[in-house]
Amino acid sequence: METIYISHPPQTNTDTMSNKVMAFGYFDGVHLGHQKVILTAKEIAGQKGMKSAVMTFHPHPSVVLRKEKAIHHVLTPLQEKINAIESLGIDELYIVNFTEQFSQLLPQQFVDEYIIGLHVQHVVAGFDFSYGKMGKGTMETLPFHSRGMFTQTVIDKVVVENQKVSSTSIRELLNNGQVDEIAGLLGRYYRITGEVVHGEKRGSTIGFPTANIQLKEPYHLPKTGVYAVEMEVLGQTFRGVCNIGYKPTFHQNLTEKSIEVHLFDFKENIYGENIELVFHSRIRDEQKFNGINELVTRIHIDVKEAKEIFKVKL
Repeated sequence: METIYISHPPQTNTDTMSNKVMAFGYFDGVHLGHQKVILTAKEIAGQKGMKSAVMTFHPHPSVVLRKEKAIHHVLTPLQEKINAIESLGIDELYIVNFTEQFSQLLPQQFVDEYIIGLHVQHVVAGFDFSYGKMGKGTMETLPFHSRGMFTQTVIDKVVVENQKVSSTSIRELLNNGQVDEIAGLLGRYYRITGEVVHGEKRGSTIGFPTANIQLKEPYHLPKTGVYAVEMEVLGQTFRGVCNIGYKPTFHQNLTEKSIEVHLFDFKENIYGENIELVFHSRIRDEQKFNGINELVTRIHIDVKEAKEIFKVKL
């Protein structure tokens, strides 16, 4: 897949550019709804004998537009989004730098420069896709703005078990700790990446050594609590339990969430290693215990519950 980064005004050489079918959207999560948009574009491109393409935007428009509920924490950071789109077999990915200047484009200007100007012959987007200043361009106005130069396909909302598949729905599930329900919307378990760093090393002294994970990207983390997880490290996958939270048993005023993972029957030194953490199921809320013994007793229960969860899934 060829990845093309565009800043406004676009400087792309269009003289040698191929005709294409392009899917449009922010695509945070590249969930099942997004996949339907992207794969529809790929299918139509195959029928027309054209290249398949995707256009996405970075950073999230809500951040640039300073919206009250701006999305600073994402489901898929940019590189992961690129990887997910490439895995769908797309020929070209256009990443537009979403700036204040870009946000001021009139709908017709956006169409002229970013659709017609890029030789797009057919547009595929979700029913709620908008473009141009203040989002005044919609899929209903697109035929008018097309100048008869391209056609379009509108993808209706995708529903799984009576729930609309959307990035917002997935964020709400994360906020509620319902990670086991996310796979039905995302098409995979929710996962984050990071690096193993040195922590307080308290886990080793109580018989439950933990890997402290430092994020490199602004992920939307699940609700604080204990989870059954898989962790990919050293080219292998291991199972364990993860605590996301503020360690209230030992700290009173931590302001940044910590991510600690205890892997079953694992004794390797993995400091400095990059990892991928996959969330399968939530076990409980984070708790403040009255002492080490009470904490250790509860961790034994957590480990047992996590092993039961994985046994059922196997």
